[in-house]
Amino acid sequence: MTQTPASTNQGETTHVKKLVVATHNRDKTREFSELLNELAVEVLPLDAFPSIGEVAEDAPTLEGNALLKARAVHRATGLPSLADDTGLEVYYLNGEPGVYSSRYSGEGATYAQNVAKLLVRMRGVPPRRRAARFRCVLAFVSGSGSPVTVEGVCPGQITEHPRGTNGFGYDPLFLPDGQHLTLAEMDIRLKNTLSHRAVAMQQIKPFLREFFK
Repeated sequence: MTQTPASTNQGETTHVKKLVVATHNRDKTREFSELLNELAVEVLPLDAFPSIGEVAEDAPTLEGNALLKARAVHRATGLPSLADDTGLEVYYLNGEPGVYSSRYSGEGATYAQNVAKLLVRMRGVPPRRRAARFRCVLAFVSGSGSPVTVEGVCPGQITEHPRGTNGFGYDPLFLPDGQHLTLAEMDIRLKNTLSHRAVAMQQIKPFLREFFK
């Protein structure tokens, strides 16, 4: 969301406050922008900084990777940075793909390749054993005070076939508890009321409001 500078009572200009979303993933950037649209802040995608490449996500945990990205982008831009790392954890597979969700089929894997691998791994597994959860960790680094991290969880189950064309990643295979639509069958407004990223965002918004007020 972009806002124009506002004038103060003294005729001075108040500069728009900026927040960098630390991802080159356009699907995530779009979702972040929707979730942050109520804040009085300009949300900048990482693509606005071409000199910043991909940050190596080599931490063993979602929290570690989120902090790596947020810190790296803050150092490079000097601006407050918000990063996430998200994992799909399937109980039947002992938590796979987890922290390796985006590269389940190898480095540079596409959404379709990751989905295909998961379907193969879950082939023949009965519905009662297809429980899973999406887990998202958000990290906010501003250079002022300690980093803030929060976690959001969306429980559900893995469908036997992909359903829906919205969303991204494993969304076509994930049916949230209590819903009859997969995340990929939902429109963005419904998804943003219950997804793991939405839950995490609701937890971190009080910190963002306080910082940007």
